[in-house]
Amino acid sequence: MYSLRNISLSSQWARFCSSAPAEFVNRNPRNLERLRIARKPDGYHLEKPGRKYWHKLILTRSNRTVTAQVIHFINGPVIEAKTSEWALRKQLYSITDTCAYFNLGRIFAQRCLECGITEMYCDIKPVKGGKVEKFLNEVVNGGVKLEEPDVYKKPNPWDQFRPEKPWEVTE
Repeated sequence: MYSLRNISLSSQWARFCSSAPAEFVNRNPRNLERLRIARKPDGYHLEKPGRKYWHKLILTRSNRTVTAQVIHFINGPVIEAKTSEWALRKQLYSITDTCAYFNLGRIFAQRCLECGITEMYCDIKPVKGGKVEKFLNEVVNGGVKLEEPDVYKKPNPWDQFRPEKPWEVTE
């Protein structure tokens, strides 16, 4: 026993499905990075730190402020947080002390997660018990990993170990 309402909904659904394209094109320029199949730039072999990253964490300290940035290897700065921002500066006693680094780490991690950046390359070597270590600990506690995953390498047919594809969900 079908009602007229059920028939009209099913016919609307059929019209929607017939007009929907069979192929979906993702126009997000960073989609391949999220799928781990984009190329990471190697840079030149004589460069000391190297450039094998998609996103890199840069922490800059000046005499008056501290700045944390995420740098994309092509587009430059993507996310930035400073202790000189009015909302943060108003809450801090000093904008270059340990508490400032601690709170900057929290805000920076939150902004990264809001923008969808959960992994980044970090080559900062902190001093044990220092300000920079507290900043990095807060970024990690905020949910951001400080290492990027490796690029997915397609296995050969004769390989014994076949890694899981990052775009497939195995639940």
